[in-house]
Amino acid sequence: MLKYAVLGYLNYQPMFGYELKQAMDGSTSYFWHSKLSQIYMTLKSLEKEGLLRSEIENQEDKPDRKRYTITEAGIRNLREWLEKPLTEIQQKKDELLLKLFFSANVNKKDLLSELQLQKKLHEEQLKVYIHVTSKIISDLARQNPSCARDTILWEATRRMGELHEKTYIQWIEETIQTIESKL
Repeated sequence: MLKYAVLGYLNYQPMFGYELKQAMDGSTSYFWHSKLSQIYMTLKSLEKEGLLRSEIENQEDKPDRKRYTITEAGIRNLREWLEKPLTEIQQKKDELLLKLFFSANVNKKDLLSELQLQKKLHEEQLKVYIHVTSKIISDLARQNPSCARDTILWEATRRMGELHEKTYIQWIEETIQTIESKL
């Protein structure tokens, strides 16, 4: 999937590898993240496939760098992926759920502390979605009228993040109540 994240960003504009990482960290990392080393491996692979091309930019007193641009083949490949329906629900990994599943013999106080910490972390993430990410999207919509359709879909993904955090917080609160009353 990283392949399509890279192609998606390069479909907006040419970028350097570290710019791709910054763009992902500020947007899609909430639901699709990657390490810089993975991005560079993917860029190299996509260039071999002919889905993007690179141009070396010389810099004084710094190593040369490559600016990547999506090719017509890359645009077609991205569009084919975007148009292909997802026919299965994606499985998710959640370490807290895995830990909780096996925590019957963990000290009740420690278990509740873990859940309180997780609740706080999810509340902080919720604030990011509501205040920071929402503002970034509205600012981009205002500054770039040509991205109007994009910002509608960016807002939809932001809203999913917000609803996910609200639901997760509700579940943690219910779980804390259950543990307090039944364990």
